[in-house]
Amino acid sequence: MDDQTRIEIEAAAFRRLQKHLMEDRQDVQNIDMMNLAGFCRNCLSRWYQEAANARGIDMTKDDGREAFYGMPYDAWKTKFQTETSPEKQAAFEVAFKENVLDEKS
Repeated sequence: MDDQTRIEIEAAAFRRLQKHLMEDRQDVQNIDMMNLAGFCRNCLSRWYQEAANARGIDMTKDDGREAFYGMPYDAWKTKFQTETSPEKQAAFEVAFKENVLDEKS
């Protein structure tokens, strides 16, 4: 497989993942994704932003989130985010430290 075809297939897989998370499974909470998988929609939007920045495209955290979520993040949270339990929040603190903070070390 040539590089361009591989890039196009990878991009198509990413777009399908994004559609799945944003349209098909809006019920799945970011905190649950982070606690189980070590990443969530916010991670994907950050990776998107970092990839843009690495290519010289000025993109803020909010810009990256809006590009991934298809709307301002606060609008997403209002529409789809639910309250969480103290247990899930505690698990999130651990998952965030292990998966997000450690990436930046």
